[in-house]
Amino acid sequence: MWATLRPNERTARAWQIGLLVVLLGLWHLASRDDQFAFFLGEPIKVAGRVWSWFLPFAVPPNPLFPEGLPGNADIYRHLGTTLLETVLAFGIGTVLGLACGLWLALAPTASLILDPYIKAANSMPRVILAPIFALWFGLGIWSKVALAVTLVFFIVFFNVYQGVREVSPVVLANAKMLGANQRQLLRTVYLPSATSWVFSSLHTSVGLAFVGAVVGEYLGSARGVGYLILQAEGTFDVNTVFAGIVVLTVFALALDGIVGLMEKRLMKWQPRSGETEKL
Repeated sequence: MWATLRPNERTARAWQIGLLVVLLGLWHLASRDDQFAFFLGEPIKVAGRVWSWFLPFAVPPNPLFPEGLPGNADIYRHLGTTLLETVLAFGIGTVLGLACGLWLALAPTASLILDPYIKAANSMPRVILAPIFALWFGLGIWSKVALAVTLVFFIVFFNVYQGVREVSPVVLANAKMLGANQRQLLRTVYLPSATSWVFSSLHTSVGLAFVGAVVGEYLGSARGVGYLILQAEGTFDVNTVFAGIVVLTVFALALDGIVGLMEKRLMKWQPRSGETEKL
């Protein structure tokens, strides 16, 4: 019987939803304690806050929400700002990381010279750059984009660099023997080899792009989901804090899903784990 209930690819989604329901149920039961609710909020109130953010009309008082819901739909301009910062940072950081990773992987001399500087830049806590970016770019979106780019760039860069460096010498030698020039090697050997590494880095970079945007909004902004969370923290409104976290998490998962769809379309040539086992 246990074998039929064991999680697999077909039942994984049901198990995931079931786990979420259990966690929310435990959170709801624990939130009946006032001290617990003060520090970790109440799931129903968190859901109500998210509801009121997205609905343009108010909800009158009812047994579930005795105080009613204002329904001001104020989240759209804040969320739009955060998403714009995230998408710009994700795109710019990915392009820069891909270009620099390919260049240094194919240029051993430049890689040898720049290696200590790249490692030093990567080891630097990027959060300390936020005030500098605010000074350079002002308190608009570009200071947040710059901070998020520094987080995305190194993830993509190191994955691309490693992916190109690990090209099979046999494949490379065969391509050269067949007369492939440098441009053809880049298109038919190096890029396909690095593609799986690139998409692996992009799944991580999506979350880091959100982190950079929100941290930048924390340190100086008048708009954005990070700004809403900061305002809520100032008034000890933990339910609004968790509501902001939920909204950010949902949209981060949505962007990660888009990256996953792109990966499936561009990586059709790569056999899946199940197909590999059959072979």
